[in-house]
Amino acid sequence: MKKKRFETRTQLILYFLQGAKKYFFSAILFACLVSLLDLLNPKIISYTVDAVLDNKPEEDGFVSALMGRFGDAAYLRSHLWIIALVVLITAVLSAFCRFMFNLFNNMGAERLVRTMRDSLFDHILRLPFAWHSENQTGDIIQRCTSDVEQIKMFLSEQLLTLFRFIVMIVLTLYFMFSIHAGLAAAAAAFIPIIVGYSLFFHTKIGASFSKVDIEEGKLSSIAQENLTGVRVVRAFGREIYERQRFEKQNRYYTHMWVDLMRLMAAFWSSSDLFSYLQILTVLSYGAYLSVNGQLSAGNYIAFLSYTGMLMWPIRALGRVIANLSKAGISIDRLAYIMNSEEEEDRPDAKEPDMHQDIVFDDVSYKYENGSSEILDHVSFTVPSGKTVGILGGTGSGKSTLMYLLDRLYPLPEEDGKITIGGVDIRDIKADWLRKNIGIVLQEPYLFSRTLRENIRIANQKANMDDVRRAAGIAALDHAVSHFSEGYDTYVGERGVTLSGGQKQRTAIAQMLIRKPPVMVFDDSLSAVDAETDAYIRKALAENAGDSTVILIAHRITTLMNADLIVVMDQGKVVETGTHEELIHKDGIYKQIYDLQSRNAKEASDE
Repeated sequence: MKKKRFETRTQLILYFLQGAKKYFFSAILFACLVSLLDLLNPKIISYTVDAVLDNKPEEDGFVSALMGRFGDAAYLRSHLWIIALVVLITAVLSAFCRFMFNLFNNMGAERLVRTMRDSLFDHILRLPFAWHSENQTGDIIQRCTSDVEQIKMFLSEQLLTLFRFIVMIVLTLYFMFSIHAGLAAAAAAFIPIIVGYSLFFHTKIGASFSKVDIEEGKLSSIAQENLTGVRVVRAFGREIYERQRFEKQNRYYTHMWVDLMRLMAAFWSSSDLFSYLQILTVLSYGAYLSVNGQLSAGNYIAFLSYTGMLMWPIRALGRVIANLSKAGISIDRLAYIMNSEEEEDRPDAKEPDMHQDIVFDDVSYKYENGSSEILDHVSFTVPSGKTVGILGGTGSGKSTLMYLLDRLYPLPEEDGKITIGGVDIRDIKADWLRKNIGIVLQEPYLFSRTLRENIRIANQKANMDDVRRAAGIAALDHAVSHFSEGYDTYVGERGVTLSGGQKQRTAIAQMLIRKPPVMVFDDSLSAVDAETDAYIRKALAENAGDSTVILIAHRITTLMNADLIVVMDQGKVVETGTHEELIHKDGIYKQIYDLQSRNAKEASDE
């Protein structure tokens, strides 16, 4: 089924909110209750000062009706503890509602983060190999960590709080206008000013944050590359160069953050200025009204309390608006991942028998960022159950052929076709194709697990006998016997504790344990010595059964026993035949054979 595309930020957020909505709705309910309860206390104090202590006529309203249940003003004047108890109960209820708000808010936030992480990880796993080649790992990790946290913080700590603040602002203004319309209008006049300059800063902060986010991704990529390739850095003495490269990027990143903080400082200082001007206006005008008898002492006290309550959410409202730009950039960065097209099978995709001939029919290919064709009208057949060798120099397109065979790169319709048993690989289900084609790359990737777990990674049902059998064919079993923990040896990230040859042999065992119908060895014996190479090829010939074997190599000794050898040069097939046929031709194969034979003889003479 085609993956849903998110046209707007709202669509993506609603998708991520699956499973968390009920918690956020509950949090909103308790946030409204908190606002209402917080606004009751100033009215109770106003009632106490004016009606109870100053003996003024009671005003009609909810608070007067509530306090009237305990007695009239004269009774409450002699029993002030009742008013104190009501204030205390209101505060306790407010604290309980605030606790429930925080509880549901955090529960919703954590479920939101879980959904975002699961969705991103699942989607990234389904993206084409070409997408991963075009995007840096450090940047992807940064999007899935920092940007996820930014969105979580905005939704749980800011957007939800924004709703609560809007409710509080509306209710506060209602109470303020019910006390004195003129004074309330003076206080409200500052709201559009504060919101207006917040929107002004919103655009500038958003642009700056976008640049900062990009530079953070670059910094993460440098760190990730160096941590992953630390052995290469040390082997070539590149510590100083890489440190300087990191420090240069870090300085630039820090400089951009400083510029952003200057912008934020200007925003907050102007926010403070207008907020305190609002308080000064209310304080002065309210005092004037009180002196002239137009505002009672209780209402003046309540009004000052409401002004303080109004100042905090309005300032926070500005901060939320400013942070909206940050969240927007983070949402866009996640939308880039979620809207990237996943690999898709055709509606009528098949699962054909893979024990059949593989035909490359007039295949041409050019990488998107390449300037020339890697493959130029390549045609040859790999007979079922046979061993085919492919020989060629660097850049001749040998590995690209296998990437296309496994659909790691899609082959455009106009650039020929690859068939298995007459079925175009475009019409074969991708998971079926890859399940039945085992590829061992020249630079294998091992996970931070034990040797046994790495070998079993493609076949979790395999038992220890299967592991040893595969390792035996790959000439790995003898090396493992010298490890203190045997197959439970922890190989470290990317197999860092193993030699190049041991990693290649582990990768071969990984593939052999699956027993696929098609086995591809992409120069995967380059790191082993000639004796081990011969042993593995002999063991493969004895255990391959009816599987089709494709050997890609630079060493002719690796290919000379193949049923068919394909020689490639500059993306073209220039020779095909058996070893005996090719050495009797005056072609590239013969030249390479003579050169390697001469080098081998010179090495043995020494």
